[in-house]
Order: sequence, then structure tokens, then C-alpha cells
Amino acid sequence: MKIRAVDLLEVGLPLVRPFRTSFGEERDKRAILVRVDAGDVEGWGECVAPEEPRYSEEWLDGAWEVIGRWLVPAILAGGEIGEPPDVAARVSWVRGHRMSRAAVESAVLDAWCRTEEVSLSRWFGGVRDRIPCGVSVGIAPTVEAMLEEIQGYLAAGYQRVKLKIEPDRDVQVVRAVREALPDTPLSVDANGAYSLAEAAVFEALDEFGLVMIEQPLDHEDLAEHAKLQARLRTPICLDESIRSVADARAAIEMGACRVVNIKAGRVGGPLEAARIQEAAMASGVATWIGGMLETGVGRALNVALASLPGVTMPGDTSASERYFHQDLTEPFVVRPDGTMAVPEGPGIGVSPDPQRLRACTLRSARIEP
Repeated sequence: MKIRAVDLLEVGLPLVRPFRTSFGEERDKRAILVRVDAGDVEGWGECVAPEEPRYSEEWLDGAWEVIGRWLVPAILAGGEIGEPPDVAARVSWVRGHRMSRAAVESAVLDAWCRTEEVSLSRWFGGVRDRIPCGVSVGIAPTVEAMLEEIQGYLAAGYQRVKLKIEPDRDVQVVRAVREALPDTPLSVDANGAYSLAEAAVFEALDEFGLVMIEQPLDHEDLAEHAKLQARLRTPICLDESIRSVADARAAIEMGACRVVNIKAGRVGGPLEAARIQEAAMASGVATWIGGMLETGVGRALNVALASLPGVTMPGDTSASERYFHQDLTEPFVVRPDGTMAVPEGPGIGVSPDPQRLRACTLRSARIEP
């Protein structure tokens, strides 16, 4: 496949409601879209780097520079793409910057699958035409406000509810939600806001029958996660700690987790995400696909990955309307049974609406060989 040019577009969309985690609050979604021009077909990828380097070392403006200055030129300089893994090989000299690399790899892979007239799900070996959906609920001002929001999601069919927590907004909040919703599958996500010295918090949460406790400790604390997991019945799920298949294998061997959250952006691309899924499945560890408030471009990739055989838990693959009044693509919809259709068209199966894209684009750049 010959790439003629690559377009970068920064887009901005207001969120339906503010989304607060232990990192801070987001009211708008800014993202970088990567468009690969391969002649008869185009491919789309989305960079999930946030505006500030809180989730990881990456941030949006830095990603714009890395993609445009180094990653895309390196890929274009290599000539025709023989196979999708060529992308990772051509930029392997760039240390880190996984979200930037993932956006470029995703766009090339989308174009490749469109050329082959095969859906991304089928290309990866997906086994589902519908996936189960969960929803992530940010930290709300009051428990009452949180419960009202959750009730709306349950009425819409979501199969699992994840509560964001932080110090002093943890045990009492979860207890209140569990008492109000005794049969709802609940999990919590701390985004690494605690230390092992605060293990008592998680021992208290252990009493609420949670599906999992996600990333309780710092992303570098695999040994401490293993110590904490040994004290809990509730499975620990790792998110920020898993940046590669090597990380996943190490965490599993150490007993640091019993569940792995897979995000293509966090691990450097969809190909590495699929490798993590395979490694976890071989070890008997459950996986699910996480989200980063993606537009329809990034959401389509997540849905395709969620169709893989080892991904058996509902992920953060919420409907477009959960985050946006109007998405960039045709909206993703959750049915009353809590499932979402996997796109059947070539590649990711969706493309941004040109008019909507123009209205949301904040800046753009074109890079040619």
C-alpha cells in the first residue's frame, strides 16, 4: 500500500456533562485525528493523548509535534507499506510516545483493511458481532447526583457500572451506591491515586462484592499491587501499569492483577493491544477494552478490539450520546440489552462526516513525502 500523504486534524467537541476523575475534570474533548491518504482509500486513527500529561507523560500538543515531525516522516520515507507491522518497525527508534504511535498505526491499519475490503474486527479474528457495554461514571458533587446518573445508564441497558474514586470519596460513596443498587455489577477505578499504606480503603471496598478494583496504586508499583492483591478477594485490574505485552506478562506472573484493561493508545497501537489480549487469554486472565472519551473514530477501533475472543468483560464502550451531543461519525448506539453492534464495513467501518468534521476542526496540517 502506498501512502500519498497524511493529514493531521485537531478537533474539539463539548462533552454532554463534565467528567471528573482523580486526575481532574474534563469539560471538552480535544483530539488529534490522523488521516492516511492511500489513493483509492483513506484510513483514520485517533490520538487519545489528553490536554495535560496527567494520565501519562503524553499530552496533546506534544503528540501533534511528535506525529508531524518524526512519526509520519519516518513512515513516508520507508516507501510502500508491505504489512501493517511495518509501521511499528519504521518508528521503533522513537522511545515512548505510545499514544502518538498508536494513532498513526491505527490510521494505516484502517486504510490497509479498507484496501483489502475486510473489517478490522474480522482482520483481527473477532468472534462477536455485538459486544457487551459498560459505563464509567465520574466523580459527582453528591451521591444523589451520582445515583441519578447511574439510574439513567441502567435504564439504557448498560451491563456494568464503573465508579471513579479518589481519597475521601471512596468507601462511603461506594457503600451508598451498593446499598441503593445491590444487584448491579459495580467496579471502581482509582487511577493510581492511593499508596499501599492506604490498603485499609481497599479492604473496606472488598466487602461490597465488586467486579474489580482498577489501578488502585501508582502505575510503577507492580510489586505493591501484588502485595495488595494478596490481601483482597476482589480482583485488581491494571490499566496505567500495562504499557506493553511485556508489562502484562510481568504483572500476571507477579500476581499483581487478575484482570487487564487494554487501551490501544496506552500500549502503542492496536497490534500490541491484540498481543496483550492473546497473552492474557493464554494465562487465564480476563481482559476488557478501556476508553479515553474517544470520538467515533477511536470508539470504532475499541469496538473492533472488544470483539476478540479473550475479551469477555463489558468495557468502557459507551454510546456516543454518553459523551457527545453529536459525534464526528455515525453515532454508536447501545441497545436495551446492553450491547453494541460491531461495524461490518471495511476497516473501522465508519468515517467522520465531512461537514461535522469541518465544524469541529481547530487546526490541520498535511504531510507529504
